[in-house]
Amino acid sequence: MKQATSRRSTRLSDLIMREIAQMLVEDVKDPRLELVTISGVALNTDLSVAKVLYTLTGDEKRQAQAAAGLEQAKGYMRGLLGHRLKIKFVPELRFARDTFLEDMVYAHPDA
Repeated sequence: MKQATSRRSTRLSDLIMREIAQMLVEDVKDPRLELVTISGVALNTDLSVAKVLYTLTGDEKRQAQAAAGLEQAKGYMRGLLGHRLKIKFVPELRFARDTFLEDMVYAHPDA
């Protein structure tokens, strides 16, 4: 996915990240999504797809449950985004686990 780099896309991705993080705390009542943290949002060039990066600790089962919970809640969150941000076209949400910190720890075990 080619990422957008305009000021508008940067501002929109920041707004989306903040709103989704707030939704996970206040609106989404799924126990599978406890302790899920939104770490970033990247929009494609035409702003139609938002890749939402999240972090989560736990074993493989816990991570699979959280991924399923996010997949199930993405339509609800997209609808809330449209109301909260008051934008005409809400990007499609695609969730991906952010492994940046884990990769850094395993790449440098002596750190």
